[in-house]
Amino acid sequence: MIKLIFSKITQDDLKQFVKIQEQGIATYPWTQVDTISINEKEQNYLEAIKSHLFNYDTHLMNEATIWARAIYPLLLLSEQGNIQAWAEVPLKAQYGQFELEGVVDGALGKCVSGFLETPYLVIVEAKRGLENENPLFQLYGQLLAAAYLNWKDDGNDPQTIFGAYTIADTWKFLKAEIEGIDTDQTQMRIEASREYVEKLETETIFKILKGFVRMVNEK
Repeated sequence: MIKLIFSKITQDDLKQFVKIQEQGIATYPWTQVDTISINEKEQNYLEAIKSHLFNYDTHLMNEATIWARAIYPLLLLSEQGNIQAWAEVPLKAQYGQFELEGVVDGALGKCVSGFLETPYLVIVEAKRGLENENPLFQLYGQLLAAAYLNWKDDGNDPQTIFGAYTIADTWKFLKAEIEGIDTDQTQMRIEASREYVEKLETETIFKILKGFVRMVNEK
């Protein structure tokens, strides 16, 4: 059994075991958020987040500062019911021919008795600079792990999982549909959004997150 660690996963690692279909960047229905409303409490919170970003050079901040100022506050604001925000979450999954293991920088998922049981959104906080690793395949691995955990919980195949990676205060979202989880022919279909800069598009990013939570609650 081959073990794949999130932080070290490459494209070749995944292609050994998973058929990946990338649909490319487009305006998918889940990125169209004009109908999602923001209440007064949420708007005030969003204004406070923007005020902590707008006059600062986010590309000079370290990752921990960006996470505290920009990324995690939006996850917290997206909580609803037992869908809660988490940071530094260890995940493990065992497919037929390979295992996945590692720590997810952030997640939104169902919380039961103080534990994150099923993550519906996973987030990679990517390092800045050309010399750093492409975060995409690390995120693909985390999406696969999240899909497995949700499949263990509800038995549904395919599983729909959302993900994002952030670079400074820029977000890029993915939607993954993963099927064949209990087979040797696992397939993953990926849709990708454009990039969103938080200090300029705070409301749009929040609406996308809020839309994910709404879709989960409507299952």
